[in-house]
Amino acid sequence: MHSELVISQADGRPMYLQLMEQIRRRIAAGDWPAGYELPSIRTLAADVRVSVITVKRAYLELEHEGVIVTRQGKGSFVADGADLGRRLQQQELDQHLEAAAALSLVLGLPGGDLEARLRELRERIAKGKA
Repeated sequence: MHSELVISQADGRPMYLQLMEQIRRRIAAGDWPAGYELPSIRTLAADVRVSVITVKRAYLELEHEGVIVTRQGKGSFVADGADLGRRLQQQELDQHLEAAAALSLVLGLPGGDLEARLRELRERIAKGKA
């Protein structure tokens, strides 16, 4: 039913973090809009073959972040908020840019080189999709 969420045993990150990331991506991509009802904890646990505790922890963390809301007896839903998808997109992009910035420091690249490389790669990708 929710086969778009997949837990990888090869991924070194905890399973609840993998679930959180994938749920955030579904929301950021617009696949799960505000008000979308998430699968129950038990259903998702069975679908992705993890413990109920793992899914519960992912849902609790997402609730603390304001990404989802849980209504007693009703279930868990994507939180309302016009900018939620955009905010999640920005967070994901920031994570990748932070990693690139940190790597550029390790490699000793000047900031201007990193910016130029990013611009070059973006243009190349845009041309490939045109």
